[in-house]
Amino acid sequence: QVQLVESGGGLVQAGGSLRLSCAASGRTFSNYAMGWFRQAPGKEREFVAVIGKSGEGTRYADSVKGRFTISRDHAKNTAYLQMNSMKPEDTAVYYCAATQGSTWIQSAYDYWGQGTQVTVSS
Repeated sequence: QVQLVESGGGLVQAGGSLRLSCAASGRTFSNYAMGWFRQAPGKEREFVAVIGKSGEGTRYADSVKGRFTISRDHAKNTAYLQMNSMKPEDTAVYYCAATQGSTWIQSAYDYWGQGTQVTVSS
């Protein structure tokens, strides 16, 4: 089992920045690729970003490319999502998740956090 706890959400103005954290515990952190997903009101949950097990590879949704950066710190067993130049359409509940693969496909993820709310005001 892997337990994931997100933090860092909140309210930010358009153009501002937030950094989300995802603290992992349980099994070996480096055995899992880490992904971020989000779900806006009335919409399905969607892929945001993924980082490989050792941090060597990343992939982003087109909607966040160039604005968001995913990273991980193995010493702290934590993954991060740095969000810059934020837009109102980034408003959503953000979830981190862990997979033994390395993919943007939600069904491949075995463990999920509880989510953290991000609201971007215009």
